[in-house]
Amino acid sequence: MKLLRFVMGDGFAYGVLKGDSVVKLKQDGEAEGNRPTVFKFDELELLPPCVPSKIIALGLNYRDHAEEMKKEIPDEPMIFMKPSTAVIGHGDEITYPESSRRVDYEAELAVVIGKTAYRVKREDAAGFILGYTCFNDVTARDLQKKDVQFTRAKGFDTFAPIGPWVETELDPSDVLVESYLNGEKKQSSSTKNLIFDVFYLISFISHVMTLMPGDIIATGTPSGVGPMSPGDEIEIRIDGIGGLVNKVVDI
Repeated sequence: MKLLRFVMGDGFAYGVLKGDSVVKLKQDGEAEGNRPTVFKFDELELLPPCVPSKIIALGLNYRDHAEEMKKEIPDEPMIFMKPSTAVIGHGDEITYPESSRRVDYEAELAVVIGKTAYRVKREDAAGFILGYTCFNDVTARDLQKKDVQFTRAKGFDTFAPIGPWVETELDPSDVLVESYLNGEKKQSSSTKNLIFDVFYLISFISHVMTLMPGDIIATGTPSGVGPMSPGDEIEIRIDGIGGLVNKVVDI
């Protein structure tokens, strides 16, 4: 099931994508109707499919990316955080900050948390997942190298595109993750190459901090990361989910 969030009047609504239509989901306190409200998908303005309180991202979680960056395979997950203010949705613009000379794309499978998770066991982790979505861990690579830690390089507004929806029915063990820059394939790998899998990550992170409904775990990027420029279009494509498309613009 594909869950999405879209603009409705002065607010927003949630819906389920069915073919080329979207069936609106009833919200708390909303009166029951005899018939569901249905919209044409191509007439809706999509929003980020969830509203995370935080985004936990992974560094060097693909074997091929570790090799690309000439780094040793980590013994434990290397986690960092991106602020919720970095979030944008499908079709929104990534703004190129004035302080950077190299901004990279990073295609990632993102896990969306469905209920409060605290000190979860790996074998129980699946029960805390709402679903999965596409994620672009946009990175100011030059600032990342300069600062050593990742906060500034990963935290600019618009540096966390997610979407276009949350897919609730996906086996994350062997999923194709790709990126396309202006239609040209740049990254292509499978989640079977993850060093730490989805369920291990939920357990590990929830032993550090409580995960809240809507929070995102971005599971890391495969090899092939590279720069974007204003005017470029970047698509993150994940088998079983779909494509997240954003354009890059000057700030």
